[in-house]
Amino acid sequence: MDLNSASTVVLQVLTQATSQDTAVLKPAEEQLKQWETQPGFYSVLLNIFTNHTLDINVRWLAVLYFKNGIDRYWRRVAPHALSEEEKSTLRAGLITNFNEPVNQIATQIAVLIAKVARLDCPRQWPELIPTLIESVKVQDDLRQHRALLTFYHVTKTLASKRLAADRKLFYDLASGIYNFACSLWNHHTDTFLQHVSSGSEAAVLSSLERTLLSLKVLRKLTVNGFVEPHKNMEVMGFLHGIFDRLKQFLECSRNIGTDNVCRDRLEKTIILFTKVLLDFLDQHPFSFTPLIQRSLEFSVSYVFTEVGEGVTFERFIVQCMNLIKMIVKNYAYKPSKNFEDSSPETLEAHKIKMAFFTYPTLTEICRRLVSHYFLLTEEELTMWEEDPEGFTVEETGGDSWKYSLRPCTEVLFIDIFHEYNQTLTPVLLEMMQTLQGPTNVEDMNALLIKDAVYNAVGLAAYELFDSVDFDQWFKNQLLPELQVIHNRYKPLRRRVIWLIGQWISVKFKSDLRPMLYEAICNLLQDQDLVVRIETATTLKLTVDDFEFRTDQFLPYLETMFTLLFQLLQQVTECDTKMHVLHVLSCVIERVNIQIRPYVGCLVQYLPLLWKQSEEHNMLRCAILTTLIHLVQGLGADSKNLYPFLLPVIQLSTDVSQPPHVYLLEDGLELWLVTLENSPCVTPELLRIFQNMSPLLELSSENLRTCFKIINGYIFLSSTEFLQTYAVGLCQSFCELLKEITTEGQVQVLKVVENALKVNPVLGPQMFQPILPCVFRGIIEGERYPVVMSTYLGVMGRVLLQNTSFFSSLLNEMAHKFNQEMDQLLGNMIEMWVDRMDNITQPERRKLSALALLSLLPSDNSVIQDKFCGIINISVEGLHDVMTEDPETGTYKDCMLMSHLEEPKVTEDEEPPTEQDKRKKMLALKDPVHTVSLQQFIYEKLKAQQELLGEQGFQSLMETVDTEIVTQLQEFLQGF
Repeated sequence: MDLNSASTVVLQVLTQATSQDTAVLKPAEEQLKQWETQPGFYSVLLNIFTNHTLDINVRWLAVLYFKNGIDRYWRRVAPHALSEEEKSTLRAGLITNFNEPVNQIATQIAVLIAKVARLDCPRQWPELIPTLIESVKVQDDLRQHRALLTFYHVTKTLASKRLAADRKLFYDLASGIYNFACSLWNHHTDTFLQHVSSGSEAAVLSSLERTLLSLKVLRKLTVNGFVEPHKNMEVMGFLHGIFDRLKQFLECSRNIGTDNVCRDRLEKTIILFTKVLLDFLDQHPFSFTPLIQRSLEFSVSYVFTEVGEGVTFERFIVQCMNLIKMIVKNYAYKPSKNFEDSSPETLEAHKIKMAFFTYPTLTEICRRLVSHYFLLTEEELTMWEEDPEGFTVEETGGDSWKYSLRPCTEVLFIDIFHEYNQTLTPVLLEMMQTLQGPTNVEDMNALLIKDAVYNAVGLAAYELFDSVDFDQWFKNQLLPELQVIHNRYKPLRRRVIWLIGQWISVKFKSDLRPMLYEAICNLLQDQDLVVRIETATTLKLTVDDFEFRTDQFLPYLETMFTLLFQLLQQVTECDTKMHVLHVLSCVIERVNIQIRPYVGCLVQYLPLLWKQSEEHNMLRCAILTTLIHLVQGLGADSKNLYPFLLPVIQLSTDVSQPPHVYLLEDGLELWLVTLENSPCVTPELLRIFQNMSPLLELSSENLRTCFKIINGYIFLSSTEFLQTYAVGLCQSFCELLKEITTEGQVQVLKVVENALKVNPVLGPQMFQPILPCVFRGIIEGERYPVVMSTYLGVMGRVLLQNTSFFSSLLNEMAHKFNQEMDQLLGNMIEMWVDRMDNITQPERRKLSALALLSLLPSDNSVIQDKFCGIINISVEGLHDVMTEDPETGTYKDCMLMSHLEEPKVTEDEEPPTEQDKRKKMLALKDPVHTVSLQQFIYEKLKAQQELLGEQGFQSLMETVDTEIVTQLQEFLQGF
């Protein structure tokens, strides 16, 4: 591409590509895509985006195309790679001038230079770093800033490389430029501090921007540029100096307004200081050891004493708390139980920690956390009043939760309390003691202090296990507090029920549960919405607990379920509805069929909620989970839900519908439980199976559930289902078997096996295309035992239950193998006998014995030749299934089922589903459970004897090992 002639054309097309008119935009994009691989195209783009007279949008687009081209065509091995000559020209052009006037374009140019540096620096681009270093020294403000911006992005990119050779190059680079980077940072920092006291706002902002960029460079060099940074005096000097610099910057905040750009940049710089310390501690814990004392002193003084008053801000306090927490929890600083096994570095760090965390320091931190940071703020109380649902979402982990102060203080409290519980337990117990009895509702400060202490007791529940008699405290103190209905007492009602939820799985007597359920019923009717939502959360924790007893809960079930449903209707936020639905689901799951009388209102409401939540897929996931538990609770009665339920399953499992990305997993689970609890098939239930074929093509992690669903249809209505879907299903299975894992093959074959078991006539016909593969696998001795076992299970069903089909299959395979039918049958029997040990399930072992015995009586020489093996398998089967009756001394087949017994269901067991009942009915028709193996062997041997005569039969029996014959005779005594 000739630069002079092409520039005008490319400029024109780029201009068209910035158009809002798609008729102009699309052809332009197509043309640019074609030019991507043309030699010289990127040189033209470079000329365009460095020409400051052109339209900003056009230049911006030129930069983006250049940047994308680096990703695709800069590597030498890439298809249509740029020539070395053009790359050399481009590299030189990129660092000729650092004078881009537009901030956004300057940032993009810095990023694309960093992308090239990642691939070429320093080997193909040795001049990059020296050029940047010279450029950041110039006096021109714009050039200096742009060079510094590029210097940062290049350093950041090179620091991110992880290969050993790249790490070595970065270590060399860091060693070479670290002194300069420190000087640069100190220079810009001193300039900023001078401007704060005497300069204009523009000068302050300009110098602060350079301070921030140079500190970003230093952060990457310090954290990633040295293997043993503690041995480098410059690095440690910089890190030790951070604390004094931080103090200077924090003091500067007094002179800068709270609502301007300078304030924002200042706070970002202060936070960046703390990030340097946190990153360094994370990457080099032992190199950080000399900084432990200073870090703790600095952080504790600013966060827990009056030193920080007037200068600290929330994000800075969070960072300081994170620094304390990382030091307290750091695994590298924890000695082994046997001190002699610990490294000297660990012991040194531990010694510094212990020297700092004295009793007075720990006590002050604990008291300040509880009495200052745990207090509900004016802002939080206002939010409680004006947006109660928003308040509960924030409290339970909203989007901004992990970055806010409250969770950070709570995590720090938990970590410090865990680490120093022997010291801090008495402190917290003393705070509890001072709060006994009711609190004056007019004293809001006292109420908030009690709320904070109760918060601490809840967070430290596991640590306080042996120190607090929670049962007595619940009865004498907490329960009465829940009964104070004054509006100003609502923070404590909410906190107390939360506190109980924290202790329920730690220490709470089962006998007290009815009292708690009574309290929950009352609080679910509380005038305050936040209290009701918190109560619902505690209810969930209660029913989820290991010691939950249904009999204690049932007297309160109707009231609680009704109140929860009312709460679900009342709340409006998507997150809150999800939360309440989750509580309802847990209740339904725990009480199971006992829920049936009370779900009418919920069943009527869910279709409306589903319709309203069309734009909220996560809420729909919660509805699906609720429906799963509802169907399980309703059992066969869930059929009444089909008008709503089946369209929901249809949508959730249709891969052509966008929501399936969110709903598929829960939708499949709902589909499965619907089948399992269905009393009979309906046309609509049968119709949604049309969704299955694309799901099988996905071959996703949901495949196992898909196979369970297919089995569910086979058990529910095999004839109708197979006649409608078997052809397509068989095609899907044949495709799957080509590329699926061993486990997947077994799942496919189990479906076929179930179809043969349920429908011995139709099953083999419908899955006929798969059976030759099974036969071949047996003849060729499939190497995976679990697959071979399933092959034999499938073939056993065909041989035992559909003899005519087996004969036609044997005939077909004889043609394919070019062998006589008898010879092929003999090979199959021989492999079956040889691989019998692959079968571990007793049912399949008995099936194999029955199937091979079904070949008798026979005068076929091949079958007689394999007679010994057939008897061996039969005796093995007898050993598997025969149990001795201690009263009569005779043997009986333990797999026989003579009638359908309804097993007694204990309270902790789920009642049998409709599918469980179908499987039991099926077992009553299955030869494995209806035919006595002992009698079957006797009858077959007797028939063989009658066919061959006494002498011929005796000759046949002589081919069997005498020990096997003796065992056989023992089993057949009495016949």
